[in-house]
Amino acid sequence: MTNQLFTSLKIAEGFLNSKFEPEKNFDLCIKEITIKNLPTLTVYVSGLINGDSLTEILSDLQRDNEEEEILDEEDYFHAHFNFFGVDLPKSIDEFMIGVLSGRVGFITKSGYCYLTEFRNYPGRNPEEPDNEKVIRGSRDGFAENIILNTALVRRRIRSEKLRFHMHHVTTYGQTDIVLSYLDDLVNERHLEWIRERLQQIDHDGLTMSDKSLEEWLFKQKYHPLPFVRYTERPDIVAAHILEGHIAIMVDTSPSVMLVPVTMFHLLQHAEEYRQAPLVGTMMRFLRFGAVTLSFLLLPFWYLLVTHPELLPDKLAFIGINEKGEIPIFLQIMIADIGIEYLRIAAIHTPTPLSTAMGLIAGIIIGQIAIDVGLFSSEIVLYTAITAIFTFAIPNYELSISVKVFRLVLLGATALFGVNGFFIGAFLIFTYLCSLKPMNVPYLWPLVPFFPKAFARVVIRTPMSEDSPRPFIVNAKKRKRV
Repeated sequence: MTNQLFTSLKIAEGFLNSKFEPEKNFDLCIKEITIKNLPTLTVYVSGLINGDSLTEILSDLQRDNEEEEILDEEDYFHAHFNFFGVDLPKSIDEFMIGVLSGRVGFITKSGYCYLTEFRNYPGRNPEEPDNEKVIRGSRDGFAENIILNTALVRRRIRSEKLRFHMHHVTTYGQTDIVLSYLDDLVNERHLEWIRERLQQIDHDGLTMSDKSLEEWLFKQKYHPLPFVRYTERPDIVAAHILEGHIAIMVDTSPSVMLVPVTMFHLLQHAEEYRQAPLVGTMMRFLRFGAVTLSFLLLPFWYLLVTHPELLPDKLAFIGINEKGEIPIFLQIMIADIGIEYLRIAAIHTPTPLSTAMGLIAGIIIGQIAIDVGLFSSEIVLYTAITAIFTFAIPNYELSISVKVFRLVLLGATALFGVNGFFIGAFLIFTYLCSLKPMNVPYLWPLVPFFPKAFARVVIRTPMSEDSPRPFIVNAKKRKRV
């Protein structure tokens, strides 16, 4: 297909001026230059390109003193502008999106269009993400530059089968979305499912980038649980791609989404694979225990306090020694929600003040609340222990979901007692069993139960063992090389 999108240079310039309105966009550059003896129009966004590289390339392409007859503009352009990143747009829309994405557009006098690769997006350099730190291991992490992010993955998987398939979604945003996978491993049904959902997106723009995309892909609505795994570590993305997962990168976001996943994927952490298998297994047990206790500890303790007849004599100390004026249920709710306010305040507080704010809230306010009788000391103790368990969950989205379920179970226990506790826990477990994002059971391999797969989830097996790829990924090659 020819790349002659305009009939003349003048028509092309008039069209671009009408669309971009350079007088209203100071960062939009439309300039006429010559490549040797060929009149050409250049179009680019100054903040998205590497100006030094462009200047260096164009400085060697100044007009020759001797006139040269140009018989074929396409051959002439390619002969002189022998830069490595030249593409031929197939439509005017593709040309416009390329320019707005940071590429430099060239239009010859007869209307032939070219897009050249000079992108240099502003953003941070790779640095270790705050919420996925490891004691030993690489310190690089994704940034807001999608080109940089793809390079970090490519550096770890040097295979010709690795794919980075670009998509553009939304009407105004035209957001760059990249699907990354290994062509000889990926499940084609999963890949086609994502592509169909991307085509169904009909919106102005993905202002919240990856989170907005998750809601569009999975029609999440009011489900509290995350249906993807977010990570800012390229080594985690590379490991999942080698298992047959699909990585979804969104421009301007330092997080990468991994699909399909189960809840047990959300409980993994890179630190497990930076330690010996036995130590990694112990850390997994502690993490699984933290999730369970974060969900059950407060409601179960409240059940025992309000029904002391359930306690054996040796555990009678678990109750409250000094009852306050406020009902126990309200004390727990106030303390639990107060910790959430503390977390929100820490996010919005400048770093130099966050430590002082934590001391004020945790020590002064907490102690005074006990002294004046607002809280019982046991309430503060068990709420703080539960908060520690919640913070031990490696996935932030999952930890917030566990808190929501905990409050629901606590309310059911307060309303209906013993029956409310067990029925509430059963209904929440049933809800988790019913979730099947991308037609993958959320609690696999616990529900449905696969003993061997569940053992590999609980136990961090040595890398030298022949562990197959997860069944739920349904990779083309189940056995690892």
